[in-house]
Amino acid sequence: MPYPTRVNLIDVGPRDGLQNEKQPVPAQVKIELVQRLQAAGLREIEVTSYVSPKWVPQMADNHAVMQGIARQPGVRYSVLTPNLKGWEAAVQDAPDEIVVFGAASEAFSQKNINCSIAESIERFAPVVEAALAAGVAVRGAMSCTVGCPYEGEIAPERVAYLAGLMRGIGVQRVDVADTIGVGTPLKVQRAIEATLRHYALEDVSGHFHDTYGQALSNTLAALQLGVANFQSSVAGLGGCPYAKGATGNVATEDVVYLLHGMGIDTGIDLDALVDAGVFISDFLGRKTQSRVATALLNRHAG
Repeated sequence: MPYPTRVNLIDVGPRDGLQNEKQPVPAQVKIELVQRLQAAGLREIEVTSYVSPKWVPQMADNHAVMQGIARQPGVRYSVLTPNLKGWEAAVQDAPDEIVVFGAASEAFSQKNINCSIAESIERFAPVVEAALAAGVAVRGAMSCTVGCPYEGEIAPERVAYLAGLMRGIGVQRVDVADTIGVGTPLKVQRAIEATLRHYALEDVSGHFHDTYGQALSNTLAALQLGVANFQSSVAGLGGCPYAKGATGNVATEDVVYLLHGMGIDTGIDLDALVDAGVFISDFLGRKTQSRVATALLNRHAG
């Protein structure tokens, strides 16, 4: 099985990772985190989201963060835009890409945003249209592609259905996300294969949560299909909101260690990445959730 020779990692720590943190993280700390990630070699960073501060107070400083970053050429800065109002706020800060989202589970869609999957994608159509007209790239996050906290297992046909809807409104590339981390390798491969009915391999990324300790196994399963884009979160930031006390996003450091160990290039300096994870973990007053970072730090300490 030929693995990709190079993999692109999208660090979602500043947005997906920090948005669930109870304690406020100042804009300056978020900016510093983004700077450290790009200095470590990350070429795609999900920076913030333009949601109502009433719902996600942690992201109320989106303008300050986006405008405070010293942008590097060749780095793609993406932001989450849940609606047209979010897009209108985001466009002022010139993101390279916006992220829209949909679930492969009807129950999740209803409970999360009070509408069906088809309705949720229809709502995003004008957002996508506006972004493309402005020359901004569009990525679609497809949540609950293998399991849902309400429906249980999700059939690959549901994933293909969602991918088709996203393609229909002009979304250029999609993330296959195991939102609650229940996926195992063959289930993940089926979800990816379902997505490939509508998207080219290079336009599909894997986003695996580590709730049940399966994220790296699932990453390997995706690599076996030729997937070369993955989302991860520095220091494993971001718990799983549907599993009390469980880890959420897989740590970028752990994915990088896996890839480098397989001889796959990422362009990332692992030591600098570990330092970025320590920086944000120290601010949050806890240890890094990355197994690799913990092992390297213990080795250096010893």
